Amino acid sequence: MTGMRTVVRALATAAAAVLVATAASPAPAQAHPEPKAPEGFVALRSVDPTIIQEMRYTTAHTFLGERVDGYRQAVCILTRPAARALHLAQKRLLRQGYSLKVYDCYRPQRAVDHFVRWAKDLDDQAMKGEFYPLVDKSRLFDDGYIAEKSGHSRGSTVDLTLVRLPALPTRPYRPGEPLAPCFAPKGERFPDNSVDMGTGYDCFDTLSHTDDPRIQGAQRANRQFLKRTLTDVGFVNLPEEWWHFTHKPELFPDTYFDFPVDRRSVAGR
Repeated sequence: MTGMRTVVRALATAAAAVLVATAASPAPAQAHPEPKAPEGFVALRSVDPTIIQEMRYTTAHTFLGERVDGYRQAVCILTRPAARALHLAQKRLLRQGYSLKVYDCYRPQRAVDHFVRWAKDLDDQAMKGEFYPLVDKSRLFDDGYIAEKSGHSRGSTVDLTLVRLPALPTRPYRPGEPLAPCFAPKGERFPDNSVDMGTGYDCFDTLSHTDDPRIQGAQRANRQFLKRTLTDVGFVNLPEEWWHFTHKPELFPDTYFDFPVDRRSVAGR
């Protein structure tokens, strides 16, 4: 019995030591909650549910070949004035048998940082065959295709195109599938239900310049139709990218946000 009491006392002493150590240890740091979008941001779908959303950066069909940091859900988030302006444009387009389709809207700074890390990794060229066939990756910064800040992070910039109605379905990208150049004829490049703009979205090539003189005929007409429609409701086109438009005046002209692309970021808006 003496031996048993000794064992029990030893176990009790050890347990007490653990309790003391636990009590003395600092409490684990609480995880910082994710930032939310400030007032002034909304989900585009709450303003106009008819605009087609194909949020590319939530998928692997990107120039990185993977989902982009910060894109948790396929939801377009914009400042309210930009969303309302798209709604006005959409109403006009629907009467003409077209719809807008957005590829990207608000973009968190962490996503831009992801772009920068990828651009500095010159060994990662998995998606070169589609998105930058003729551009040396070492020139992406100098040529202006990648930058450390993006107007998208201010919330009033959107990447978009036109779709002729009724909209046909588009198949998902299959990672590892053969790649076709983004400037190939429409029937050869990755299928998209948009009208033919002469290049695909995010095509790192001078052919993506909105007014490139090599783009003629129906392709040029489509670009001008998109540009004219959005200019009429207050958007300004980036000349180097036919798909890129910023609503002016910007609600947050000097602030680059980093809340995630997630419905919870704009809950109730």
